[in-house]
Amino acid sequence: MSGAVEIGILALLTGTLRPLGARGVPSGIDKQPVHGVLQLGCEGLAGDAQGDRRHHGGPEKAVHHYPFEHYAAWGAEQPELADRLARAGAFGENVSTLGMTEETVCIGDILRLGSALVQVSQGRQPCWRLNERFGWRGMAARVQATGCTGWYYRVIEEGTVRAGDGITLLDRPQPDWTLAAIARLFYRDTLDLDRLDALSRVEELSSSWRDLARRRLEKRAVEDWSRRLETPEG
Repeated sequence: MSGAVEIGILALLTGTLRPLGARGVPSGIDKQPVHGVLQLGCEGLAGDAQGDRRHHGGPEKAVHHYPFEHYAAWGAEQPELADRLARAGAFGENVSTLGMTEETVCIGDILRLGSALVQVSQGRQPCWRLNERFGWRGMAARVQATGCTGWYYRVIEEGTVRAGDGITLLDRPQPDWTLAAIARLFYRDTLDLDRLDALSRVEELSSSWRDLARRRLEKRAVEDWSRRLETPEG
C-alpha cells in the first residue's frame, strides 16, 4: 500500500454495550454495520462503546481495524465458526477492508480515513472476550499465535467517515516495523533483547506497548498471558 493507492472501506461498524457470555459481562464487541456518515473523534466513532475502558478504547485505541482477508482463513481452519464469520464485525472491529494486512501496515503509518486523519498506534492484544464471542475457549490464544490480530488507530484530526470511503496512506515513518514484525517479537521471538530495545524507542508506538518492551528488557522474562487469554471462571 502506498500513498498513490486508495483502499475502500468495506464496512464501518459500531457496538452498544450488551451482555457477553454466560456471565453476562458488559461488552461492545458485537459490532453492527452502519451505512450513514459517522463522526470520528479522538475517542473513536460516534455511538461506539467499550465495556472495559481500562483495556479497550481510549485515544490510543480509538478505532479497531481488522482485515477481511483473514475471514476465509479462519473459516477454513474453524469451519464450525462459519455462522459467526458470515459478515464483518465478528472480531469486534470498527473498520473492515480488503487490501491491508499486518504484513503491509506499519506502526506510525498516517492515513486519511474518510475526512479524518489517523495513525497506527499498536496491534491488538487478544483477550478472553474473543473466547466468549466465538464460543471457543482457545480463540484468543489462537488469534495471538497467528498474528491475525488487526490494529488500532489514534486520531490526529477528527472528521467524518462512512462505508465506501477511501483509506489512503500519507506517510510511513517506521517502514521497518510492520505489525507482523512486532507480533513476531512479542509472541514468538519474545526475548530478542536488541529488537525489544529498538522497539521501546519507537515514538509512534503506543506508550503501553513501549512500556511492555521496556519491562521485558528489565526483567529478562515474558509476562504472564494467562489472565488476558483465558476465560475467567465463575
